[in-house]
Amino acid sequence: MAAALALLGRAAALLGGGRRLLRACGGSAERGLGRGISSEERPKRPLTAYFRFLKENRPAFRQKNPEMSNMELVKKIAGAWKELPASQKQVYEDARKTDWQKYSEQLAAYKAQLTPAQAAALKEERRKRLAKRRSFRAKRAKLKQLFDSWRKLSNSQKQPYLQLAEDDKVRYENEMKSWEAKMVELGREDLIRSRKQRSKKNPAETETAKASSHESKAKSKLKKSEE
Repeated sequence: MAAALALLGRAAALLGGGRRLLRACGGSAERGLGRGISSEERPKRPLTAYFRFLKENRPAFRQKNPEMSNMELVKKIAGAWKELPASQKQVYEDARKTDWQKYSEQLAAYKAQLTPAQAAALKEERRKRLAKRRSFRAKRAKLKQLFDSWRKLSNSQKQPYLQLAEDDKVRYENEMKSWEAKMVELGREDLIRSRKQRSKKNPAETETAKASSHESKAKSKLKKSEE
């Protein structure tokens, strides 16, 4: 199973770029669109009735269910929303409508202050952002397709890939041990893996690395004294 997940990890690399692009989309908007105008200043759409309920009740649900993961907690809140009487849901819907009216007015004022060049630049910024999101979704769909294809393979068809994954794991561990031994010799134990991870290593290897480190330091001191 671990080897299979390692293989899928290669496919997951397809998503790496997409996630970075999405983070960029959610970060600071492009600057230089005139005198301080940017998409960050654009009024934010009001929350839907459900998301208002979620935001308002999440702290209480978290306090009552501290052991739950975020996904489990959201599912629980979603279930509570479904069971909420229509009259109580209407309260959240009315609040959304009120905020939507304010949003429409603020949006109109925001657009009115834009020059044609600024409006065009913001439109292009939004187009790029949407293109990046579409790219991420396409990569995610590709990964799902690869995962489905993997599950359909027979054990004999999976074996070559599992072996490649296992070989990569062994290669990685050997290279990591070699690099860590060098770091120990240089006195840079702070760069190697955590104590918990290192405890899994062969004790004999650890002692050898320490001995090598002490020997290296002793040689260094001797060389300096001779100079």
